[in-house]
Amino acid sequence: MNTVRVRFAPSPTGYLHIGGARTALFNWLFARQNQGKLVLRIEDTDTERLKEDSISQILSSMRWLGIEWDEGPETGGPCGPYYQSKRLDLYREEAERLIQEGKAYYCFCTPTELEEVRVSQHQAGEAFRYNGKCRDLLLSIAQKRIAEGEKAVIRLRIPASGQVKVKDLVHGEVKFSLDQFDDLVIMKSNGMPTYNFACVVDDHAMAISHVIRAEEHLSNTPKQVLLYEALGYEPIQFAHVAMILAPDRSKLSKRHGATSVEEFRDQGFLAPAIVNYLTLLGWSPGSDQEIFTPAESMDKFQLDKVSKKAAIYDTKKLTWINGQYLNSMNLDDVTRETIPFFLRKGLVTEEQAAEQYDTIRAVVSVVRDRVKTLVELTEAAEYYFKDVTEYEEKGQRKYFSSPGVAELLRKAHERLEQLEVFDVKHTEETYQILIEELGIKAGELIHPTRLALTGRTVSPGLFDVMALLGKDRCLARLKQAISFILQISI
Repeated sequence: MNTVRVRFAPSPTGYLHIGGARTALFNWLFARQNQGKLVLRIEDTDTERLKEDSISQILSSMRWLGIEWDEGPETGGPCGPYYQSKRLDLYREEAERLIQEGKAYYCFCTPTELEEVRVSQHQAGEAFRYNGKCRDLLLSIAQKRIAEGEKAVIRLRIPASGQVKVKDLVHGEVKFSLDQFDDLVIMKSNGMPTYNFACVVDDHAMAISHVIRAEEHLSNTPKQVLLYEALGYEPIQFAHVAMILAPDRSKLSKRHGATSVEEFRDQGFLAPAIVNYLTLLGWSPGSDQEIFTPAESMDKFQLDKVSKKAAIYDTKKLTWINGQYLNSMNLDDVTRETIPFFLRKGLVTEEQAAEQYDTIRAVVSVVRDRVKTLVELTEAAEYYFKDVTEYEEKGQRKYFSSPGVAELLRKAHERLEQLEVFDVKHTEETYQILIEELGIKAGELIHPTRLALTGRTVSPGLFDVMALLGKDRCLARLKQAISFILQISI
C-alpha cells in the first residue's frame, strides 16, 4: 500500500475520552505528515452499551479540537457506510465465506454448557479454552439445525500450537503463543459481528494501511492477524501507543478529575492547548520544546519517537500549557472563547456581548495574563461586570483594619475626582504624587484601593483596573469602601 490511510474508530458508548482523543490526534498527525487520509468509523454494533447522543458528542469534540477526518460520518467517502451497524451484510458474507472454506464453523454450545467447561477446567487448574465440541460437526448438519431455528455463533478455527508474530512500529516484534487462544467467536448468535472480526473486515474494505491505537489493544492484534490470514487479506502495519495512566500509575478514571474532552472544554481549557498537551502524552520531539502549533506537530511527529512507557496524566502540565496559550493566542480568538463563559456566569447577555465587544475584549486583555483557564478568567473579570458587594475576609483584616486607611482612601478619592483624563497614565501619576506627599509606602495605598475596587486582594494592575472601570465607578466604589471601613471600625 503506497497511500497512507489510517482510521479512528470510536465506540459511541460515552463522550470522547482523553485517551481516545489522543489516538485520533496521533492518527491525524501521521496522516497529514504522510499526505494520507484519516477515516472516521463508528463502531456501533455493541447495542447494549450504545448511548444515543454519543456520536454527536464525539464528532463535536473532534471538530472543536480541530481534528478533521477525510472520510466518515457527515463527510462521506468511497468506502462507506462508515457506521458498522450499516455494514452487517458484509460481515455475514465474509463469515459465510470462511465457513464454506472450512476455516470457520457453527457452534451451538449454550452459555450453560460453556460455563460447565469453564468450571471443569478451573478445577483442573487450567485456563479456560473452548473444548472444540462443535469443531468437527458436519456443515450439512449444522446448516440443517440453523434452518430449524437453532441459534449458533460462528467460530474461527485456530491452530492448537505455534506462534503469531506481530510486527509493531512502536514495540518491535511481539510474539504470542497460540495456546493462549481458543477458537475465536467471529459472529454472535444474534447475527452481530464480534469486535475483532468487524474491525479486520472493515480495515481491509476501507484500505487502511496503518492501525495506530492504544497499547491495551495489543492483545487483540494476534487474533486480528489470524483473521487477516484466514480471510486472505493483505496484512497491515500496527502501532500501539503506551496507555495513559493516572499520577499514581493506576488506570485513569473519573476520580482523577476530568477525563473527557467535553469536561475539559467546560472547565475553560482551549482546544489548541489540549491538542498540544495530548501530543506530548507519550511522544517526544527529542528536544525541550513544549509548546507546539498543530503545524509544528505535523512536521515533527514520528512514530519511532512514541514512547513505549505509559504516559502520566498530569492536569498541572495541561493547566500550565493552557495559560501559555491564553497569553499568546490572538486576543480576539481568546475573547470569542471567553464570551460563552461570561454568558454562562450571567455577567453579560448575548445582546451586551455583541454591543460591548470592544469593552469585553479590553477586559480580557487586562485579565488573561494572570489566569490559566477561561473559568479563572471569567471569575477574575467579575469585578468589572458586577458591583462589589463584599470584600475578601483576609483582605479586610490585612488592609481595611489599618489605622487611618479610610482617610487614605478619602484623599485618593479626592485626587481622582479632580482628574479630567481618567486613564492608566494619569491615575498612576496621581497616586505616585499622593504617595510621595504622604510619605507612605506605595502598598499602603495601592492594596486597600485594589480591595475597594475589586473586592479582592489579587487583580490585574491597579491602574489598568481603574481605566477599565472608569472614573464614576472607581469613585463610587472608593466611597462605598470608606463607609464600610468606618462601620467596621466602630
